[in-house]
Amino acid sequence: MAGAVAAAGSAEQFHKLLQCPDRSLVVVHFWAPWAPQCAQMNEVMAALAREHSQVSFVQLEAEAVPEVSEKYGISSVPTFLFFKNSQKVDRLDGAHAPELTQKVQRHAAGAAPAAPAQEQLHARLSRLVNAAPCMLFMKGSPKEPRCGFSRQMVQLLQQHGVAFSTFDVFSDEEVRQGLKAFSNWPTYPQLYVRGELVGGLDVVKELAASGELDTICPKGQKLEDRLKSLINKAPVMLFMKGNKQMAKCGFSKQIIEIMNNTGVDYETFDILEDEEVRQGLKSFSNWPTYPQLYVKGELVGGLDIVKELKESGELLPVLKGEN
Repeated sequence: MAGAVAAAGSAEQFHKLLQCPDRSLVVVHFWAPWAPQCAQMNEVMAALAREHSQVSFVQLEAEAVPEVSEKYGISSVPTFLFFKNSQKVDRLDGAHAPELTQKVQRHAAGAAPAAPAQEQLHARLSRLVNAAPCMLFMKGSPKEPRCGFSRQMVQLLQQHGVAFSTFDVFSDEEVRQGLKAFSNWPTYPQLYVRGELVGGLDVVKELAASGELDTICPKGQKLEDRLKSLINKAPVMLFMKGNKQMAKCGFSKQIIEIMNNTGVDYETFDILEDEEVRQGLKSFSNWPTYPQLYVKGELVGGLDIVKELKESGELLPVLKGEN
């Protein structure tokens, strides 16, 4: 129906809407009911749907259909993905109504070749390989590697005291496929130092054997010192997606509400703004998810633990450092 915005409540519905035969462009809004910026963008999208009857507009609640959100690397809301013939051709992160309107107009007119999307991906990959002085793109995480080569690489880097951040290529298919072409290197893991590809496991093994690895890769102290400084920046520090004014995931929003109700002063750090901290803190604290709450430099835990402390009446003493 012209002017209507469809809702995808499951992965099956999502894929069915992508294959809609009579529409060339499908625009999907990954949203959350708790985020006011998403409500505003839903209104924008409804207006665009009335103007562009040839375009399919879809709303998908990001946290209700996690398998789709994870496949496309959705880490904050709102995010918009653009599809043609079931293939993703463009992406827009954030509540930017003018940019959304321009992208819809451009793609609907057929004047947008794949180049803009490729340029965006190239820029994203450039940011990722430069996210830390030493970046490892692997399958899984240092704590839970998901292939033997990735496990060996992590062990090798740790044995040599290398400070490295990681990116799980299983978490983002776009990065997984795009990085192969970006660096002309077909397999994982891939190690980068200061944005330049060093190579895979065999290359790193050779560098370790020759003693060159110790001169090429930065040592662990620098990132560790930075993380220690950040977790001690305030007596109570919350590492989250977004900030106090605008949480960008449901878990972060819930923990902000709990913290605000305690009346205790706290500071936040937006991990979406710093890939090195985002990846490094997971290893540093041996805690794989966000948000993370610290009191006097010590990890308290994530949302579930904070909820338990609240229910038991222990949260306020913990925040005040009385426990």
